[in-house]
Amino acid sequence: MKSAEVVEKLKRGPVGLMTVLPSGPPAMGRNLVLWFSYCIVIGIFAAYLAGRTLAPGAAFLEVFRVAGTVAFLGYGAAHAQESIWAGRSWVVTFKHVFDSLVYAVLTAGIFGWLWPKSL
Repeated sequence: MKSAEVVEKLKRGPVGLMTVLPSGPPAMGRNLVLWFSYCIVIGIFAAYLAGRTLAPGAAFLEVFRVAGTVAFLGYGAAHAQESIWAGRSWVVTFKHVFDSLVYAVLTAGIFGWLWPKSL
């Protein structure tokens, strides 16, 4: 990376990153199962942290805050890396982060709604 040849090639460009996918149409069924599994894992982490920090009977907004923060970090924190390291447009990253916020709000709302009442 520090040799004069490589530095010159990088200056001349173009420089790109490539994603290689298997041939054929995208496997939407597989991708949806993986996404659903990912959502379950984030929900498990949100449940764990909310359960460790909040008692049964906690107010809706307390549960919403904790579960929503954990879910937002799970859904959205990694998107900035794509703009920093892979050159993705920051506009695209902000759109992904907004989607993450929507998923986090939905997750937090469900946790707040279903949080156990006082014993």
